[in-house]
Amino acid sequence: MNNHKKYNIAIVGASGFTGSELARLLCRHPQVDIRHITSESHEGRMFSDLHPQFMGILDQTLESSQVIKKADLDIIFLALPHGISMDFVKTLEDHPAKIIDLSGDFRLKSPEVYEAWYQKQHVFPEGFEKAVYGLPELHSEKIREGDLVANPGCYPTASILSLAPLLEKDLIDADSIIIDAKSGLTGAGIKASETTHFSNVSENFKAYGLGAHRHTVEIEEQLGLLNRKAAMVQFTPHLLPVDRGILATAYAKPKEAMDKNKLEKIYEDFYADKPFVRIRKSAPGIKDVRGSHYCDVFPFWDDRTQRIISISAIDNLLKGAASQAVHNMNLMLGLEEQTGLEQIPLRP
Repeated sequence: MNNHKKYNIAIVGASGFTGSELARLLCRHPQVDIRHITSESHEGRMFSDLHPQFMGILDQTLESSQVIKKADLDIIFLALPHGISMDFVKTLEDHPAKIIDLSGDFRLKSPEVYEAWYQKQHVFPEGFEKAVYGLPELHSEKIREGDLVANPGCYPTASILSLAPLLEKDLIDADSIIIDAKSGLTGAGIKASETTHFSNVSENFKAYGLGAHRHTVEIEEQLGLLNRKAAMVQFTPHLLPVDRGILATAYAKPKEAMDKNKLEKIYEDFYADKPFVRIRKSAPGIKDVRGSHYCDVFPFWDDRTQRIISISAIDNLLKGAASQAVHNMNLMLGLEEQTGLEQIPLRP
């Protein structure tokens, strides 16, 4: 591994929260140069005009994504909406750069499943053959060899990591899983809507997407791979009146005798070599991980109900999006996986 090499990267789609968080991490990453940042709607403006926190730090001109096709790049990050990314991946089919797609366009196992849950025809079904699901704690070796990595959704990241040790050892009834998850407002993206209007969010709290949220199938597929059989998940998301963060509470019935010490050891052993998952001794809050790449997990054995409760907390814009993409980049480039990702959580 060449510890001094600089890699050329581009961020396609810089107007949203994920694009700005990617830039924040990558402009201080010791082994990359940001060569291009694109935005079709803001072409010609400076990135720091769009995101004033970057003033004097990243005063780079936003370009049209057309420059990417002929650019000399090692990694291309696609911070584009669902349904738009797949068009771009198709046009870059012959580009030598590796692609990290932060949309949902290649996360699922087939174009048929995608079309059923996203209600949109997939224009590049060939991409599913080489796409790797980019959750480093589960698929690091495949990610290292991958040319197209599908960055996981924020809800699935928190949900899958809360239960992965149990599914991997087939310790729970895969049909007993209930996941109750809450996300901060930035999970809905930068464009305002009636749902995300301040008056609807402030001092309010509600569930949405009951029984039909598209992240459900993503969670089921990944847990099923761990368990080597189909998993059915009851997943209910909720909108929190906060900027960022996800808290997921998962419930499941064990298949065999369980106790507190056994449960904790299962989690500690599974995540022993995973530097960004921290096994907690008490329930985490979203401020415990805010601004960081950590996922804090608290496995709890309820002796009265004979159920396992596993609580996980992540920053939805980081471990649930941008820093996960950088983690994937590090693996794909053969870098130390923690490079540029050791920010300490912001609290309060």
